[in-house]
Amino acid sequence: MPVTLEDKLVVAISSRALFNLEEENKVFEAGDNEGYMKLQLDRIDVPAAPGIAYSLIRKLLRFNDDGVQRVEVVILSRNDPVSGMRIFRSSAAADIKLQRGVFTQGRPPFGYLRPLRAHLFLSVNAQDVREALNAGFPAARVLVESVKASDAWPNEVRIAFDGDAVLFSDEAERVYQKEGLDAFQAHELSKADLPLPEGPFKPLLSALHRLQLAGNAKMRIRTALVTARSAPAHERAIRTLMKWNIRVDEAMFLGGLPKGEFLREFEPDFFFDDQTGHVDAASRHVPAGHVSSGISNES
Repeated sequence: MPVTLEDKLVVAISSRALFNLEEENKVFEAGDNEGYMKLQLDRIDVPAAPGIAYSLIRKLLRFNDDGVQRVEVVILSRNDPVSGMRIFRSSAAADIKLQRGVFTQGRPPFGYLRPLRAHLFLSVNAQDVREALNAGFPAARVLVESVKASDAWPNEVRIAFDGDAVLFSDEAERVYQKEGLDAFQAHELSKADLPLPEGPFKPLLSALHRLQLAGNAKMRIRTALVTARSAPAHERAIRTLMKWNIRVDEAMFLGGLPKGEFLREFEPDFFFDDQTGHVDAASRHVPAGHVSSGISNES
């Protein structure tokens, strides 16, 4: 029977999103590819320190602990194959069970998301993330300056999502930016019974929902919608999730309040937002990623 990833949650992640390779990356960014490769080879037996998405990946893979492979994590990296050896050794040292990796030696790797059928791509490279989103894959640029995830919830994968342009389309956000708050509220109230179109991260939310239903007695998923929406515009968001037959565990309708302190209380392993201001502020409290989709990211 052929090997397939069809029935698994598939996360593709770059080396720098999983591990802290910022010192080594300075050599790479300076254009010294040979020096970078040598540095990685010299450090092949030195496990790299955890990166910003480390907690998220480690916890997701714990859904496999009972022997059923529900989650597959694949390294998808601009690193060279030689440097890739250190990534696999660092993963083994951290007891992160990785089997697969694609190393493109400086070339854009996002094209391999299609044969992987990835539900999420995490990378530090903004262009790769943008191309992945354009190709229809949930993707986010990991902010390496983010604080690390809390270790307070070892048996829960905790993920927070913005709404418009992330879980939902940016239809309503376009009204807000072009016509203002009153027009936005009126627009959403008049369409409260009409589900919002899907946003780029709806496939990931659906995959997480399926993973939760598949079950693992020792692990669970807790999700939160963290949005600047307020009443009465909250209703359309809730009804959209109901139409999708997906529940989030927490919903925060903040009416424009800063999200950072609320996220600090939720303590997610990762937070996704389309607006750089929100992501930058959130990164001071939690691991955060920028989703470069929607009107806020149009040049």
